[in-house]
Amino acid sequence: MINRENYMNKLLSYKDKDFIKVITGIRRCGKSSLLKLFMNKLKEQNSKTNVIYMNFESFEFDKIIDYKDMYTEIKKQINSEEKAYILLDEVQRVTNWEKCVNALTVDFNCDIYITGSNAYLLSSELSTYLSGRYIEIKMLPLSFKEFLKFASFKNNISIDEKFNQYMKYGGMPGIIKLSDDYNLFDDAIKGIYNTVFMKDVIEKNKLTDASLLEKVLKFLMCNTGSLISSKKIADFLTSQGTKVTHNTILNYLEMLENAYIVYKAPRYDIKGKELLKTLEKYYIVDIGIRNSILGFRDSDFGHIIENIVFFELLNRGYTVTVGKTDSLEVDFIATNSKEKKYYQVTLSLLEEHLRTREFAPLKNINDNYEKTILTLDRVYNETSEEGIKCRNIIDFLLEEE
Repeated sequence: MINRENYMNKLLSYKDKDFIKVITGIRRCGKSSLLKLFMNKLKEQNSKTNVIYMNFESFEFDKIIDYKDMYTEIKKQINSEEKAYILLDEVQRVTNWEKCVNALTVDFNCDIYITGSNAYLLSSELSTYLSGRYIEIKMLPLSFKEFLKFASFKNNISIDEKFNQYMKYGGMPGIIKLSDDYNLFDDAIKGIYNTVFMKDVIEKNKLTDASLLEKVLKFLMCNTGSLISSKKIADFLTSQGTKVTHNTILNYLEMLENAYIVYKAPRYDIKGKELLKTLEKYYIVDIGIRNSILGFRDSDFGHIIENIVFFELLNRGYTVTVGKTDSLEVDFIATNSKEKKYYQVTLSLLEEHLRTREFAPLKNINDNYEKTILTLDRVYNETSEEGIKCRNIIDFLLEEE
């Protein structure tokens, strides 16, 4: 297992803090591996540390059905004289698990870490039992920098060729090494997609019409980086012979978000300084999944690199919105507690009409926050025009944060 330092450092910084650590993310993005590596780290620090690890997808814990079973089993392993580190993997499989976690925090001296593959883990029920006492760590597939550590490459392959592989295969850590055999990789990535789709969306929401949900998801995949509304999706599907209301679409979009298949970027009015209630963009959590379902097409490069930048910004801890400035659109506004940055993403700036189009929104913003255009061009590596930086996207993805 290869350590993902960003997430491991977060876990270590939260160690022994009086919060339950909740690691969320799509299936197979590396949550279980992270938890096992963290367990090893705890034992390296002190071999006598009382670590209790349970993976509820393992047959070993198949008999633990509800919170009472879980509490009884964990209680057996706790030494009341020392602190226990309790690691619970895919805990949502246990009925009313949150009651057990709450009881453990009351009854024992313990530090609890849990993982789950859908956002229902942090539903109102959890908030009721653990109000204000948990920290969410949102785990994503591999960034490009991480991909370089996980993937296997032929000798003398250039960084541009490696980036092309990332654009094609995405960053699901468990199957990246299968990319040498595309058919095997494609079967594996489709297996992940089908599992997430069936278990975390269809079964979880007790849906009877899986085909409609899949049409909605494919629409989002085809329109990555485009402004979308529930009405627009409903109108399109109705025109294709599938009559559906925009309220149904809203429900389906929420289900897909809760399974971490898609992430939403709302629009923000830069001059009005408010979030807008209409139109937003949706991005697919892993570009390899998108390519497997839709096919890898050269015409999609613009959408693919925009998708990659969106998740890179999330990985760096930013809240990401789409900017509106008068009638112009800024691809991303990245904000955190310390700073705000604006980004445009484009394949190239070599033609004059492209330069005019990409510079216009940033020039229309009257503030002094950093403004950057990211492009695949090499000639624009670290140049600036009217205070607007032009950077190569690969260099951006590889920079030290």
